[in-house]
Amino acid sequence: MGQGDRINILLLGIGGAGHDGPYLSDTNIILSIKPSANQVAMISVPRDLAVKINEHGIRKINNADAFGEAQQANGGGEYARKIFEQTFNTNIPYYARVDFTAFKELIDAVGGITINIERSFVDTAYPGPNNSFQTISFSAGLQKIDGERALMFARSRHGSNGEGSDFARAKRQQLALSAFKKKLLSAGAYLNPITLQKIITSLSQHIITNMDFGQIMYLVGMAKDFNSEDVKTLVIDDSPNGFLKSIISEDGAYLLVSKTGDYSGINSAINNIFEATGTPAVYIPEQTKSAAIVIAIPSVKIEIQNGTWRAGLAAIKKQELEKDGLIISSISNSAKRPIASTTIYIRNTSASSAIVSSLINKLQAPTTSTLPEWLKSAYNASSSSSDIIVVLGEDAS
Repeated sequence: MGQGDRINILLLGIGGAGHDGPYLSDTNIILSIKPSANQVAMISVPRDLAVKINEHGIRKINNADAFGEAQQANGGGEYARKIFEQTFNTNIPYYARVDFTAFKELIDAVGGITINIERSFVDTAYPGPNNSFQTISFSAGLQKIDGERALMFARSRHGSNGEGSDFARAKRQQLALSAFKKKLLSAGAYLNPITLQKIITSLSQHIITNMDFGQIMYLVGMAKDFNSEDVKTLVIDDSPNGFLKSIISEDGAYLLVSKTGDYSGINSAINNIFEATGTPAVYIPEQTKSAAIVIAIPSVKIEIQNGTWRAGLAAIKKQELEKDGLIISSISNSAKRPIASTTIYIRNTSASSAIVSSLINKLQAPTTSTLPEWLKSAYNASSSSSDIIVVLGEDAS
């Protein structure tokens, strides 16, 4: 079912119905299988990677599924498959798109998974019901978790102790998938008719794929011979030795782009992952190509203060703005409440005009560089170094 001795499958994780941005791919993993050596590899692609998406221009790669879905119902996975294939110049003939419900149901179907959590963390801004937030926490060490906890573990984006980045999250997702595979194949779980029925039911309702049932069972059967302890992994990131760097686009969106301006280093790492003996180094060609998509506008620290008595308003607004790519450094309640009108206070007059314009557009609020006395006193008494302070008023929607 593959080309040569390599089978590549694009795994997409989406929120699905009932979630904000239901077709934006929250998880993007290229699952690569080498049958001759009984080897498997997982390559995590960050959702904020800037790529060319056909007529839509340069956009975040997690938009590909949503654009495809807008063109044709259930067509997002195939559209995204083509974009990933074009971007990385790698043959990816198959895809599977899974929503949050399937992720939970599949893990519950095998009786939960056991994960060795590397480090403890707390996330105080994990999405809750009705656009709310909840606090979740995980302790380091070996523990068994059900589908709901596994989703929290794989989805958390604002964890403490170094777990707040998308790259840390990508590693957790890989860990959860490896644990699921190990549990599915342990003690012949995949041969249990009740387990199989639960899995097939969830597959039929919550997973879209271009693989037929026979192909899926072929992969499951082949997976019995894989060494679960020897799964090769690659997280494409912006670490010092990584392939990417972060920028702010002209419209204020947070993006990740190649340090060299092209994808040759990333493509080489993907294509040679089974030969790699360690973490791939950054590929730097002899003559660095011009990065047409790189717009080097400096990062800006944005602080949001809730000037109303509506609990959680700053957190909700933070989530909305971060979905649009803006970076929010902190949230808090304002020293004075209630405030009638939302105002954008510019403390650093050198702050990117593109980001300021983006905030004005998204918040429909005026800007000023003059801080009122109550805000000036509160700011001077704090250790904040924000470039922009947004104070939400009663008019904030």
